[in-house]
Amino acid sequence: MEIGISTFLETTPDPETGAVISHAERLRRAVEEIVVADRAGLDVYGIGEHHRPDYAGTAPAVVLAAAAGLTRRIRLTSAVTVLSSDDPVRVYQSFATLDGLSNGRAEIMAGRGSFIESFPLFGYSLEDYDELFEEKLELLLQIRASEKVTWRGGHRPAIQNLGVYPRSVQDPLPVWIASGGNAQSAVRAGLLGLPIAFAIIGGMPEKFAPLVDLYKRAAAQAGHDPEKLPVATHSHGFVGDDKEATAELFFKPTQAQMNKIGSERGWNQPYTRATYDDARSLRGALYLGDPAYVAEKIVLLRKNLGITRFFLHVNVGTMPHKDVLRAIELLGTKVKPLVLQELARIEGTK
Repeated sequence: MEIGISTFLETTPDPETGAVISHAERLRRAVEEIVVADRAGLDVYGIGEHHRPDYAGTAPAVVLAAAAGLTRRIRLTSAVTVLSSDDPVRVYQSFATLDGLSNGRAEIMAGRGSFIESFPLFGYSLEDYDELFEEKLELLLQIRASEKVTWRGGHRPAIQNLGVYPRSVQDPLPVWIASGGNAQSAVRAGLLGLPIAFAIIGGMPEKFAPLVDLYKRAAAQAGHDPEKLPVATHSHGFVGDDKEATAELFFKPTQAQMNKIGSERGWNQPYTRATYDDARSLRGALYLGDPAYVAEKIVLLRKNLGITRFFLHVNVGTMPHKDVLRAIELLGTKVKPLVLQELARIEGTK
């Protein structure tokens, strides 16, 4: 069981003062966060790719590379790479470079993207949303499997027996499929024998169990051993020394960001305190509170979905930097040992 951090490198306004930190400051803070996560014993740190003013994570591999030489064991991944609007050759090269710098700790989490700003930015049509992802995933997997590549598709110039360098330290370079709960994505990942990560940001996480089952059945159908395929989830949350004080601290930044996204996407209901409190209940999708409570929720998630990796998304809206570092430290030094201890007791696992 692995536990780590995911982030979009938020630069959202402070809900009290309206102050906004610069992208440059957020990037430097991210490197500090990765170093603290590594020292705290966390297993993975992931940065999501977005191309909008309230996030600084347009180039996850660059930020992760800045932390590679300052860390020893933590795995470094995108969360996600919007593969549909990127070039698989450059994606592989960037993360193979990161893999070399980190001595084999890089990963790629590939997704279609829940935000669509990158499509017009890089000259792609949303009409080709699904086709772009399928084609580019095919090319990415071919590149990681072979130094010399011959490939032809409909949205990128063909490649005729050309080498792609550098090659990754890991063979193969890990590639995950990220999904927000789409059945087609679960089946695709299973058939390809790729690890899958589900973003669970609302409702009850236990309702993802049928998707996990679908993924594993597809894997078995394609001849893969489903018990050997990692399954991850990503959920919003925060850890503090006191359960209720942490809930108070995290509410306004979360409410502000969720309402902003909701207005962009036409959600009918505003994000209220009642919504928030329901989400932080034991069966809700917000992993928020003191270490014991967050650990209890992660163990329940393991029981319900059989996950092998959990990402705590820190943070949804802008939070004080010292509190972010404290949350990361508590996740590694308190929450993770409690989870592993309980899993050892009920499963005999580590």
